[in-house]
Amino acid sequence: MTRTSTRPPLAATPLPIALVVSAAVLLAMMLLSIAAGSVTVSVADTGRVILAHLSGKTPDVGFTVDQIVWNYRLPRVILAALCGCGLAVAGVILQALVNNPLADPYVLGLSSGASLGAVTVIVTAGGVLGGVGVSTAAFCGAVATIAVVFLLGQQRGTLVPTRLVLAGVAVGYLLLAATNYLQLRATPNELRAVLFWTMGSVAGASWDRLGPVTVVVLVTVAVVLAFGRRLNVLGTGDEQATALGVDVRTLRIILLVSASLLTGVLIAAAGGIGFVGLMIPHLVRLAFGLDHRRVLPLSALIGAAYLVAVDLLSRTVDAPNELPLGIFTAAFGAPFFLWLLRRNGGLT
Repeated sequence: MTRTSTRPPLAATPLPIALVVSAAVLLAMMLLSIAAGSVTVSVADTGRVILAHLSGKTPDVGFTVDQIVWNYRLPRVILAALCGCGLAVAGVILQALVNNPLADPYVLGLSSGASLGAVTVIVTAGGVLGGVGVSTAAFCGAVATIAVVFLLGQQRGTLVPTRLVLAGVAVGYLLLAATNYLQLRATPNELRAVLFWTMGSVAGASWDRLGPVTVVVLVTVAVVLAFGRRLNVLGTGDEQATALGVDVRTLRIILLVSASLLTGVLIAAAGGIGFVGLMIPHLVRLAFGLDHRRVLPLSALIGAAYLVAVDLLSRTVDAPNELPLGIFTAAFGAPFFLWLLRRNGGLT
């Protein structure tokens, strides 16, 4: 875990107040993101459309505005929020699980496995299977990868954090090589689809595809929130945690499955979006302290607001063109990663 010599500036803030403020920021960011775009819609009209649909009434706005808000922008903003929430929580889990502050959902090779599954479908089946087939293949690739990494990460039946990370890195590079080979065989059109998917986008969000992702993220995050105290205990070391009554092996399996499920589902829905799981948990710890009972819920809300803001940038910086999310998350996350390395003595 990241240790600081001074007390975090917001550590004394009561958790309910921090949660309310974070939720308000998320809501404001979502409304702004829905209203802004190539066609500007007022926040008031945005609110009318959403309230009308939720109450089963006909929106008192034009048909075009209704379609833009309800059928196009609201699903993608919700998907962006879910991705930010889930990836940030997965980052908290993995950093605690392997006791490595530089870990994130991609360190275990999940991204490489999902990419290989998606690229295989794009290159070998072309447009025959469509987006659903690509997402399903990506999810299967992520799940198969974590199963292999989990088996390789064990020593005499015990999950070893360092071994788990090394296995993830090795498997990830192997799968990346296979993905690169498939890209060499792709046609120009297929290669464009591959590149856009691997860099992440929520442009394909729709109400029909949003349901399963919402259920998985909300249920998994809710379950993980109950493990905040045990994550604190796990940080004291396996022997100490066992002495305090924590079943370390079972806890690690539950957390690993939760992180894998979150990452696999979100990569399948939105492609590769890096650095969220690395950056957000550290920002929250720097501001609010190391207690996982605070870090988990605040990372979920702040991660959601962060990716909603990134999605807004992706649609407006080069409008009417749309840029992949990965460009912005890398632009913000890579400098943060280097600063984090220096802060922890990694470059000295």
